[in-house]
Amino acid sequence: MIARRAWYPALLLLALVMVSAGTMHFVRPEPFVGIVPKILPAPRMLVAVSGFFEIAGGIGLLVPKLRKPAAWGLIALFVAVFPANVNMAVNGLWFGDMPPNPAAAWGRLPFQALFIAWAWWFTRDAPGAARA
Repeated sequence: MIARRAWYPALLLLALVMVSAGTMHFVRPEPFVGIVPKILPAPRMLVAVSGFFEIAGGIGLLVPKLRKPAAWGLIALFVAVFPANVNMAVNGLWFGDMPPNPAAAWGRLPFQALFIAWAWWFTRDAPGAARA
C-alpha cells in the first residue's frame, strides 16, 4: 500500500532531480568537467552528453510508453558516471570552487546504488496498473 502511494511522487521527484541535474551540466559545466577522470578524453563533451541523457531520462520517465526504457537508460547512466564519483573520492575533488569534502565524496558512492534502485523501480509497471 505504501509503495503504491509513493510510486508516483517518487517518479516525479526522480524526473525533477534528473532534469535539474542535467540542466546544470549546461548552465555550469565546469564543476562537472572538474570531476571527469583525467584518463577520459573530451571531458566537456562527456559532461554535455551525460547532461543530455539525464534530461532525456527525466523527461522519459514522465511519458508512460518511454518510462521503462528511460529508467533502464538512467540505470546505465548511473553506472557510466560512477567513475567520476570514484575520482572525486580518491583524488579529494569536489564541485567547482567548493573546498574538498572527503567525507561527502566517499559518502556519495553508496548513493549511486540508491539511485540505481530508484530508477529500477520504474522499469516495472506502476503498482495496480493493468497489464497490456
